Amino acid sequence: MSPPSVPTIRITPSLIIALLSIPFALFFGLVAVTANPLLVGFAVALILGVAFLAKPDWIIWLTLILGLLVTGILPLFIHEGLAARSAWSVSILGFFLMAVAFLKLLSTPGNQKETPSFIWIALLFIIYAILCSLMNWHSLGEFLGGAKRYFQMWGFIFALCWLTLDVQKMQRWRIFFLCVALVQLPLAIYQLITWVPFRESIKNAYPHMVPIDVVAGAFGSSITGGGASAEMATFLIIILSFILARRMEKSLSTKYLALLTPIVMAPLFLGETKAVLFMLPLMFMVLYRHKIFSHIRYWLFSFAAMMLITVIASYAYMSFMPEKSKEELISDTIAYNFQEKGYGGYYLNRTTAITFWAQNQRASDPVSIVFGNGLGASHTATRGHIAVHYPGYGIDLTAAPTLLWDLGLVGFILFFAILISAWRCANRLIRESVSPVVRADAKAIQAALALFAFYLFYRIGILELLSFQVVFTVLLGYLAWLHRQHMLSGNKQTA
Repeated sequence: MSPPSVPTIRITPSLIIALLSIPFALFFGLVAVTANPLLVGFAVALILGVAFLAKPDWIIWLTLILGLLVTGILPLFIHEGLAARSAWSVSILGFFLMAVAFLKLLSTPGNQKETPSFIWIALLFIIYAILCSLMNWHSLGEFLGGAKRYFQMWGFIFALCWLTLDVQKMQRWRIFFLCVALVQLPLAIYQLITWVPFRESIKNAYPHMVPIDVVAGAFGSSITGGGASAEMATFLIIILSFILARRMEKSLSTKYLALLTPIVMAPLFLGETKAVLFMLPLMFMVLYRHKIFSHIRYWLFSFAAMMLITVIASYAYMSFMPEKSKEELISDTIAYNFQEKGYGGYYLNRTTAITFWAQNQRASDPVSIVFGNGLGASHTATRGHIAVHYPGYGIDLTAAPTLLWDLGLVGFILFFAILISAWRCANRLIRESVSPVVRADAKAIQAALALFAFYLFYRIGILELLSFQVVFTVLLGYLAWLHRQHMLSGNKQTA
């Protein structure tokens, strides 16, 4: 008697779909039953992400629009917690974009040859951050939250480098970014007229709230908390550098320069971002550094005009604080930036946050000094396992100490290496490209890189604010796209 035959199971596409449909059905059933906003946003992002896998440029468009024009203003009109949770759907789209970029690289190995070095350093930074977090494992929630905040928009860096994106698509995105810059003025005026008076009326209930901080355009404001006015200002200064660079390379007419510049710069005078007084001259010095000796009179005239604008901006900022004299404002600014006074409601400020990290590193634990404590360890708002030891200190006040606490000296150096390598890549384009547009944009990107380096010691948004991360990652991705176009075209005019 022969033994009974064992039925064989054939792995077919229909079987795979059937197996995958079970967890998806359970998940969407959970969404329907609970109506949890976070789960609903996740489900929507999941559906859109899968639907757009064959159209990655649609994912780019959707993420750009939601990230730069929607998520930042939602907290003014809906509950802040709900707005924060709804932003998770945009973050998920960003990770979908990253996955599509990696799949493209794996399916097209030839892309590796034209990939600039800063892209590989960025990829190494992600891998290092994950390994570092696994070495210092604390909890799944801390790891996922930290990874989401750090890398939610890093898909742009790899997608713009490795996906097949033609010149027309890139031109549309450049125009879109200019439109985003132009729309900041009406938004800032609306926030100044509507929300600043309201916050003035309730500021006694919120001791550390500064009413004028709500003037942040589309980059993020809350009714009772802070606002991303510094991020809006940095973005506008970056856009201004592109406009000036285009004019410097004679690829933008004087008429458009005169039309665009006032609209882009006007919001800088409506808020209270004192760092503009440093960032404007910094952008100018980087952008026009080659003109100092070759066109000294032209440079001096431009520098005088920029300094005049800076002086006017400083006067405008001081006028927003009528309860303090100019001397008090200056001394107070110095105290909470460079001396011992805490910033806002924190014990630390931008300088002491870094010195505090150095003072609290034990010689007996060199591993944490070199490799850090893992993603999310220093995050105060979510009570990271390092942050809970220093309540009210603000150890994550800016990006620099956050990187040091989370990823150690190695992570901090890797992040700076991305900026340095990107600077060198832009420098090569400036030297070799025959296209005035490419040379102009490479110069503007170098100015932006200098601002990003300063920003690491000024704010934390580059590591967690979705709207500003879009600006940071798109600029790096755009530089990689320019580099690949330059390499593939054999130095022909392509942009």
